[in-house]
Amino acid sequence: MSIAENLSYGKASFGIELGSTRIKAVVIDENRKVIASGSHNWESQLIDGHWTYSLDDVQSGLRDAVSKLSAVNCQLSTAGVSAMMHGYLVFDRDDNLLVPFRTWKDTTTGEAADKLTELFNFNIPDRWSVAHLYQAILNSEEHVKDIAFITTLAGYVHWKLTGEKVIGVCDASGMFPVKDKNWDPEFVEKFKCLTGIDWPSIAPKVLVAGQNAGTLTVVGRQYLFGEVSNLCPSPCSLCPPEGDAGTGMVSCNAVAPKTGNVSAGTSVFTMVVLDKPLKSLHKEVDIVTTPDGRDVAMVHYNECTSKIDPWVKLFGEAFDLFGVTVDSSELFKKLYEVALESGTKLSEFMRGVITSAVSDLAKGMRILTEEEQVKVEKLAGHGGFFKSGNAGKQIMSEMLGIPIELSETAAEGGAWGIALLADYLNYAGEKVLSEYLEAK
Repeated sequence: MSIAENLSYGKASFGIELGSTRIKAVVIDENRKVIASGSHNWESQLIDGHWTYSLDDVQSGLRDAVSKLSAVNCQLSTAGVSAMMHGYLVFDRDDNLLVPFRTWKDTTTGEAADKLTELFNFNIPDRWSVAHLYQAILNSEEHVKDIAFITTLAGYVHWKLTGEKVIGVCDASGMFPVKDKNWDPEFVEKFKCLTGIDWPSIAPKVLVAGQNAGTLTVVGRQYLFGEVSNLCPSPCSLCPPEGDAGTGMVSCNAVAPKTGNVSAGTSVFTMVVLDKPLKSLHKEVDIVTTPDGRDVAMVHYNECTSKIDPWVKLFGEAFDLFGVTVDSSELFKKLYEVALESGTKLSEFMRGVITSAVSDLAKGMRILTEEEQVKVEKLAGHGGFFKSGNAGKQIMSEMLGIPIELSETAAEGGAWGIALLADYLNYAGEKVLSEYLEAK
């Protein structure tokens, strides 16, 4: 989509999200409509036992995505960065990367996560940044003594664009527990007693939606756009960098208590905004926050469409044997559709495949709805799982026992969500975030 040679949009907002399989950039106008988008496909690599993306690939992927915007004469007033949450990015005092980026998908931290959960009496999942750090300590990794800064992927890109070491509260809550919109002081002290490390001294400053998180610098423009770009000719303020869970909540307008959303792509997770604390600790439930700091119960599993994609690819290879080329999106659609039929082996098989992708999520959600009596009237759905017909929506609704509603903006996802948070900078003095989203 291009907005080349169009001067009618006035001040616009720009959002970037670095997902597990795709980097997406969008520009929205003053009416919050997408007027340009571009994307870049990428994938993580397993190197030396850790799932990673190189920081060179981060930059080249960002540049490729924004180059496809073809946005000439568009004045960007605000921007924001979102990315997959959690993981481990650590730097020394000279801002040198100490070890390759370890992503949320890296599950080498089980020992540390279990010990921290016991110490805090608060669930610390394997993928959280503090679990990665403590596991590195338990492993006696040489780099730990040189750590001066730890952040997430969104926090890193934001730092490159603005020079500011900050993070949005939702993304922060997937690094280390937060309380009252900042690092939880009780757990900060417990972690310091355990490790000798003062978490706030190495972590980003926590900000909430609506706070100005810096300005795009000359160096930042160069990092993102390269030598030539007309996309951002004027001063541009950035909102706090956020995680994909937070931008998913925003894109679905699910930031008020008792609302919720489900993101189903490579991984799958539900986010339910709480109106009161849970009664018990549950290993299956993470406590994170909305971008404006409300507590959220998150049920997360590392696999979803990754359980479906190999089977669809197998069908495609079978067609190839007969010299028949089938468009992959059409193949996904047909195989999803047949899962809603009955009476054939293929329909039974595909229903089983799709069911397997959300069965773990259903078990986790029952903890919230049955054991904790959390009320969820409906979930707003978004992500690749829902893009191929109605099968994903219907099967997940049946398994969770909760209606799934698909947002019209579900396909834009987190990039649109972070663009909204960027635009919210213009209104934060007038409205709370939920009011802003209701008015969109």
